Amino acid sequence: MKDENGDRSSAPFSSFSHFPSIPPPIKLKLTVLPDHPCPYLPGRTATNRGFWAESIPGDLYQHFMDAAFRRSGKVVYQPICRGCRECVPLRVPVMRFEQTKSQRRVWRRNDDLRVEIGPPAFSDEKFQLYQKYTTRWHGATKESSADDFKMFLYDSSVKTAEFVYFDSSDRMLGVGICDIGDNSLSSVYFYFDPDHASRSLGTYGALYELAFAKMQLLEHYYLGYWVAGCPTMRYKCGFHPFQLLGTDGTWRDADKNAGD
Repeated sequence: MKDENGDRSSAPFSSFSHFPSIPPPIKLKLTVLPDHPCPYLPGRTATNRGFWAESIPGDLYQHFMDAAFRRSGKVVYQPICRGCRECVPLRVPVMRFEQTKSQRRVWRRNDDLRVEIGPPAFSDEKFQLYQKYTTRWHGATKESSADDFKMFLYDSSVKTAEFVYFDSSDRMLGVGICDIGDNSLSSVYFYFDPDHASRSLGTYGALYELAFAKMQLLEHYYLGYWVAGCPTMRYKCGFHPFQLLGTDGTWRDADKNAGD
């Protein structure tokens, strides 16, 4: 791996790519991580740069998200794929959000669920649910270890909350992990029981998190990256209105037809 300090004037040209054009909010050394298969667009190679952090204040982490960074465990990263700008950060202005007719149906369909909110806490039951979700819903051929699962979702350098969804029989149906900033809620990951796919639990989880953000008077709900050519990302454009982050670091309201 090679180090990069984020300074265009001193870093070698080859260490920078077509994306990003947004520098980190503070001066720090960033490490260019090894190339890996793109998780969103088949046949492409992805590259990230990032840093490891034990702890980040909520207001500073929000500034990182506003510079196209995201978090995985305690690693904060930013895509720098050569010649590609497809990973576009997306957020929803909480107070302006209105449910669509189909989203209201999803909300009613799940009004029997009980939701527990608290600090993220690993359990074997959650790990088994995650394994079931990744293998059956995403077609993963290699199961993660419990340590990898913990490192991915249950190690955090920012204030984080876990939303756990139970049915009337106390069966765990879904789990959502969110980061809480000074004025934002950021969805990190949501996994659920594929046997209950008819509930549209992924959509319901986002709706519930939006309702929580509104109750907490938070301004924005961050949904991570939107990739136009990735079918699994299409749902993110269903939460209107939403904003996309430009390569100039400015959030702009997206066209109503974006993502169609």
